Amino acid sequence: MRPAHRRRDQRGSAVIELTWLGIILLVPVVYIVLAVFEVQRGAFAVTAAARTAARAYALADDHVSGQAAADAAATRAFTDQGIDEPVDVDISCSAPADGGGRATGPDACRAPGAVITVVVDSSVALPFMPEVLGGGTPTFALEASHAVPFGQFREAE
Repeated sequence: MRPAHRRRDQRGSAVIELTWLGIILLVPVVYIVLAVFEVQRGAFAVTAAARTAARAYALADDHVSGQAAADAAATRAFTDQGIDEPVDVDISCSAPADGGGRATGPDACRAPGAVITVVVDSSVALPFMPEVLGGGTPTFALEASHAVPFGQFREAE
């Protein structure tokens, strides 16, 4: 006598199930790793851009050439990391603490004891995200700042 319902042969289905499970889990993990690497590359770029822009501004002869040197240094730092995003460089200065009637504004950057602070803003686009999903390509905002003292014992310009 034969059984009423025969068991289906399951040989080989574990390999297929494991393959599909691997694909379903592996694709999101690979995407997350790529996105983290892209954001880390942007973080390296924005940090290097703030540091080099502050140094370039401090070494320049005046405010106008310093701003141009800082912008060029920040752009170069992003180019070195292979990022073509726009870079916003903001330079501010704090006057010396003695308050001896020194200059304010851009001229305050050249006073002995002044501190030059550079803030760099940018963003990186997340990889493989099409604009079809709406709202443009998703980006991750990045910001870094670096402060450089002009020099306590430098001669005023």
